Amino acid sequence: MTDFASLLQPDRGGPAHAVHLVDKNSYEPWLKQQPAARRALLAAHRFDGKKAYQFAILPGESAERFDVVSTVKNAKDLSPWCLARLGEALPEGSYRLAEGDPGIAAFGWLVGQHRFDRYKKPKDDRGPRVLLTKDPAVVEAKVRLAEATALVRDLVDTAPADMGPAELEAAAKDLATAFGGQVEVTFGEALAKGYPMIAAVGGGATTQRAPRLIELHWGSPKHPKIAIIGKGVCFDSGGLDIKPASGMRLMKKDMGGAAHALALSRLIMGSKLPVRLHLLIPAVENAVSASAYRPGDVLISRNGLTVEVDNTDAEGRLVLADAFTKAAEDKPELMLDFATLTGAARVALGPDLPALFSNDESLAADYLAAAQDVTDPVWRMPLWDAYDEMLKSEIADLSNAADSPLAGAVTAALFLRRFVPEGMPWVHLDTFAWQPAAKPGRPKGGEAMGLRAAFAMLEKRYGGGNAR
Repeated sequence: MTDFASLLQPDRGGPAHAVHLVDKNSYEPWLKQQPAARRALLAAHRFDGKKAYQFAILPGESAERFDVVSTVKNAKDLSPWCLARLGEALPEGSYRLAEGDPGIAAFGWLVGQHRFDRYKKPKDDRGPRVLLTKDPAVVEAKVRLAEATALVRDLVDTAPADMGPAELEAAAKDLATAFGGQVEVTFGEALAKGYPMIAAVGGGATTQRAPRLIELHWGSPKHPKIAIIGKGVCFDSGGLDIKPASGMRLMKKDMGGAAHALALSRLIMGSKLPVRLHLLIPAVENAVSASAYRPGDVLISRNGLTVEVDNTDAEGRLVLADAFTKAAEDKPELMLDFATLTGAARVALGPDLPALFSNDESLAADYLAAAQDVTDPVWRMPLWDAYDEMLKSEIADLSNAADSPLAGAVTAALFLRRFVPEGMPWVHLDTFAWQPAAKPGRPKGGEAMGLRAAFAMLEKRYGGGNAR
């Protein structure tokens, strides 16, 4: 992983290139204060201060020294991404803002320099671009956020042949080793007996990619218990209700929920948040074979509810349901899950906005406030009770898919709600976990969405901190 700690350093007054941030309102006043040579250079480059992420290198007092000017949306209220393009594009060296401190923008500077290079050697042979901050107390927190984001990206970007249930288990064990947690893995006969829906969904996979429930425990039993659950479908063919080729192409990212849950756990443990963490990842491959579960099968879930399989491609909610039941048995204060659950959420909200569902107004409000505070947007969707009837089955307690093509994200969330005990606060994030087109600091590929907001919410609840 990228050495993010070397890219954000306390400002001790050493030499560094100055970065001037301007917006459409402040550019002209700033320009009038610049030497004639700089004004002429900017005019030659047609730099007008209006185009987003535009930047220029300005001559300094010597050949080795130069300044940078860059446009941002609001120079007085920085976003996480306003320095990302600079982190990607500038020459190696040390940089400081000419005015103010980077604050939340340091995050984009860091992740803008991360590259997934497992399969392709990077072409960039520059050295690091180091950002200096006048607030050294925030360095560790910013680095942790960058490392967690890079973890999501790297896990999701890994080819499906190299990212199966065993590899998710290894990732959880690596976290446990690094932060002093304990991992328990249930598979084989014990999985079939205790978590029948996880076993059923993963039953079509090869022995090497056998299903399992991965659990990580960390923290003092004296602290409040929280459960973090992530959908770990390492590849989703759709099962016997097989997807078309176009729908299957990105299904390596169907373990994006698990990647988010692992990354959030890393943030919790790395910041020593005073909670008792229970991480659960139902890890499966939804494959096609003679042993794959079938449309029309009736599964008996861990909590005893029977589920008729209407569609084998609605598998994520099945594995999550058994994990929910296990998580609830420990009576946590709250449950939070991440899942790349429905295409319907993307139709409704597009790729950038995870759909948030919650049965608790206070928890939902805290998450939404945190999302706004750290500029990590989510959008609340309703748990509309009237749609519960879409999940009815003639022969079982419920069906795993609605009898209507409408409101797919809502009915999926309603299915999950059936496995949340009455009165237990729960929030569900239906996330895309994928950046379909490159933006500054966000290359095309796996992406963390709603992760920083989740941690900011938990940190405010349990640590009194601020994840900005």
